[in-house]
Amino acid sequence: MEIQRKKILAQINKAFRVTPAVGLLGPRQCGKTTLAHQYSKKSSEKIHFFDLENPNHLSRLENPMTTLSSLEGLVIIDEIQRSPDLFPVLRVLIDKNPKTKYLILGSASQTLLKQSSETLAGRITYIEMSGFSSDEINNKKSDFLWIRGGFPKSFLAKNDTVSYSWRQGFIKTFLETDIPNLGIQVSEAILRRFWTMLAHYHGQIFNASEIGKSLSVSYHTSRHYLDILCSTFLIRQLQPWYYNTKKRLVKRPKIYFRDTGILHTLLSLENKKQVLNHPKMGASWEGFALEQVINFLNLRQEDCFFWSLHTGAELDLVFQRKGKLWGIEVKFSDAPSKTPSMKSALSELSLSHLWVIYPGKETYALDKKISVVSIDNLKSLTL
Repeated sequence: MEIQRKKILAQINKAFRVTPAVGLLGPRQCGKTTLAHQYSKKSSEKIHFFDLENPNHLSRLENPMTTLSSLEGLVIIDEIQRSPDLFPVLRVLIDKNPKTKYLILGSASQTLLKQSSETLAGRITYIEMSGFSSDEINNKKSDFLWIRGGFPKSFLAKNDTVSYSWRQGFIKTFLETDIPNLGIQVSEAILRRFWTMLAHYHGQIFNASEIGKSLSVSYHTSRHYLDILCSTFLIRQLQPWYYNTKKRLVKRPKIYFRDTGILHTLLSLENKKQVLNHPKMGASWEGFALEQVINFLNLRQEDCFFWSLHTGAELDLVFQRKGKLWGIEVKFSDAPSKTPSMKSALSELSLSHLWVIYPGKETYALDKKISVVSIDNLKSLTL
């Protein structure tokens, strides 16, 4: 079964109207290669595909200028992080023949692909993708997506046991192979312990000193491990929203697993029954819902914030759009009600609107500026 990811395909088309190169970035195994093939099938141009994990393709690019300079149409280069020295060559080729398009797939963020942002400035548009989202599966299996996560081979597995086993393999391969291939020198065993401990911080303020002490590493090492997992699209870090106030604000970031299937695997939770009986169940669903909202609204990492006061008032997600400030609160509840935190957020932040996302089916108003929205009806988030 192959799910057509129409939304991202449309984003690629739009990006190519602006720049001759498009960088599609996301975690390993999230479907980038499949998406590239979907895009190429819809293209009338001649397609040239290079997979840098394929030794034959890699050898063909030992002299990249010679190999690529004569190509016209669409050139797809998969796993670009394995040969970052290609970026200066691509800059020359793009300037020489801007009619040739380049679709570049990478499993590392722009931070790790620094060379691309430096050499291809103004020539490339980056699109960030993850596993399947609820709108791509027509909201029919949102619970299924929550438990297994959005990685295609996990989500589409024939049963929970196969899905769980695939995720265990993903974690093992990521630690043993993917991290070294990115040139990152770190102990596999310690990073696994850190990642596992991080599962218990999901949805909470990240305390680098506390987690570092548990691992017998420094604050800076703990921060470095977090940066690795963020740069490989496995952890989302939400920064606090700052504004002019005399009230004491929480100033440390919140962390969420981008894929709840990976979270559940690190918590040794194999199926829905086990997840529902676990103390992190509410936090797990909160992270899942936030990720769906962020994907639905096409929010960039740098656009996403949370708001929290030391008095206890808080809001899960704050973002700007159209020159206004908007808020999202997530409640794992059958019938969310208006809370003091919501009232405080509306007045303190002058929000244009606040949406409360919950697992129920109905969508309704709580207030003139507060709406309750079903996780299966995110199209109601009209700005």
